Amino acid sequence: MPSKVYVSTNKVLCKKCEKPINLKNTLCFGLVKNEVHSCGYEKKKTGCLSLTTEGIVVALSIAIILSGVIVVVFFTSWVNLVIDHELVLKDGGQAFGWWSKPPVVPMIKVYVYNVTNADEFLNNGSKPILDELGPYVYVEKWEKKNIKFNDNGTVTFQQEKIYMFDESLSVGSEDDVVVVPNIPMLSATSQSKHAARFLRLAMASIMDILKIKPFVEVSVGQLLWGYEDPLLKLAKDVVPKEQKLPYEEFGLMYNKNGTSQDVVTMFTGGNDITKYGLIDNFNGHSKLPHYKTDKCNSLAGSDGSIFPPHMTKNTTIHVYDKDLCRILPLVYEKDVVASNDIPAYRFTPPKNVFDSPEDNPENDCFCPQGPPCAPSGFFNVSLCQYDSPVLLSFPHFYLADDKYRTAVEGISPPEPEKHKFYIDVQPLMGTAMSAKARVQINLAVSQVVDIKQVATFPDIIFPIMWFEEGLDSLPEEMTSLMKLANTVPPIAKTALSIGLFVVGAILLAIAVWRLVRGANRLSSLHLAPGHVGKSNGKDVPMSNVRN
Repeated sequence: MPSKVYVSTNKVLCKKCEKPINLKNTLCFGLVKNEVHSCGYEKKKTGCLSLTTEGIVVALSIAIILSGVIVVVFFTSWVNLVIDHELVLKDGGQAFGWWSKPPVVPMIKVYVYNVTNADEFLNNGSKPILDELGPYVYVEKWEKKNIKFNDNGTVTFQQEKIYMFDESLSVGSEDDVVVVPNIPMLSATSQSKHAARFLRLAMASIMDILKIKPFVEVSVGQLLWGYEDPLLKLAKDVVPKEQKLPYEEFGLMYNKNGTSQDVVTMFTGGNDITKYGLIDNFNGHSKLPHYKTDKCNSLAGSDGSIFPPHMTKNTTIHVYDKDLCRILPLVYEKDVVASNDIPAYRFTPPKNVFDSPEDNPENDCFCPQGPPCAPSGFFNVSLCQYDSPVLLSFPHFYLADDKYRTAVEGISPPEPEKHKFYIDVQPLMGTAMSAKARVQINLAVSQVVDIKQVATFPDIIFPIMWFEEGLDSLPEEMTSLMKLANTVPPIAKTALSIGLFVVGAILLAIAVWRLVRGANRLSSLHLAPGHVGKSNGKDVPMSNVRN
């Protein structure tokens, strides 16, 4: 048994010489130690721990617990700051490398509506019979050219797209022959409908001399990449210079295989991450010149590959393409699992995106020359196509009135999963994981009785072809890093916060336990206030203690 020790708040008396031993605010917890006093008396006493040490432990445990709270509250924001920093397009950065020369294999699949009864349609008024041929598949190679960083947080570039025909993935050859409406001719005749009658008669004579017919027989390759058209060639010779078309060949993708002449400036995200990937100006113009309002003339859309990060299900993203003649809004549809099991959001155009102003008044600004405006389900791009009456829709007239599909034979009912437009985006980083841009090209033909070649051609929206451009997945080198960025931070946040809470709680519990135990030992000594203990059976007042 250890010898009796006299304990007060500050001092202990030696049992032999009754001189005070200053233990400096100690609490004793029963750990036995030997102590030799100046008088030579060896006394065993309980081991003691300083109140200052206990305070440090308590403060440390509280600090650790508060750190856990801070991690819970701010960890996501810290991760977002790191992601934002890495996403910024800067020379030498990983994101810049993927953006400027994407390590992906996009493809475009083309489906042509081959007219099988052109003569019966023109001569007998029969319903057009179409045979959908496709896909004709082209593998694409993308690269940004002539890249220049600007001082205002933007980058200027030109887009290069190389198309390479892949016969192994196609139903046939580029040389397959198809019969399709003569778009240059029918565009000219439709535009002449409201011109003076003598001009229409003159046009009929010219077409008769040049043997121009309402339907042409061309190869798939010619339809896409261009063939010499006599009407365009004539127009180049006789039309005033300021009104001339920039080419004398016609093709639905004419002059698109190679580096585009269009100069695009977009935001890098360096100054404002909320504008990351959005177009600042196109060919030096900050907005389109076609429509009634700034909203409809806006160019604030992405090229479809990158978007501002930190999306939610309430986010509306926008895509701009010159051939669309506008920015296209896309809204959240559903959660999907993309490449490498990475969760993503699927965005699709709202179902009323191509509605007429009668059905959707917000689209009134897209009809500057109307009424009449394009019917619901179609978008008039004539302002971007030299006034050719070209209407865009989704394939198989998806989201349009079924009467337009049944005006011809050979087009099956639309299937949303096969014919809708969508982009799957990783919401944290705003990266497109997969995409299917599906668009159908139609010609709005007007009957013109004074031009004999088309006198029997009824008013009709005639489908020409539809295409699907996009990619199915991203390569492993991209998705592996994206998966780490998507999965590690939540795990790290949970583990770190729980770990801090547990460590802090354990330390706090130990400190409290030792304090309580020490307090209980003090209370067992029954010391009177102002006394240090007993000497020779009598209480010794503190005032009698000599230092």
